Amino acid sequence: MALKKNQKRKEEENVKSKPYQSLAWFFTVTLILAATMAAFNMYPWYSYAFTFSNLGWVLIGYLWKEKSLIVLNAGLTIIYIIGLVSDNYM
Repeated sequence: MALKKNQKRKEEENVKSKPYQSLAWFFTVTLILAATMAAFNMYPWYSYAFTFSNLGWVLIGYLWKEKSLIVLNAGLTIIYIIGLVSDNYM
């Protein structure tokens, strides 16, 4: 029993929380809100919300040094910006 508790405590010590968790959760919530707006067809507001959220996740990816987050969210941000520009100016 004591061995299991010591092992569990050591495992918890080895698991480190990534920095900027509150910022990551903020952008997660805004991303969910953007998806909700899209579900209710609140155009163009959901496009702005997705752009903001994805830019936030690019920042988080940079802070965490996670290239996959940067590439994914930068690509999505570019797609949303192109859509907004083409819809408003072309």
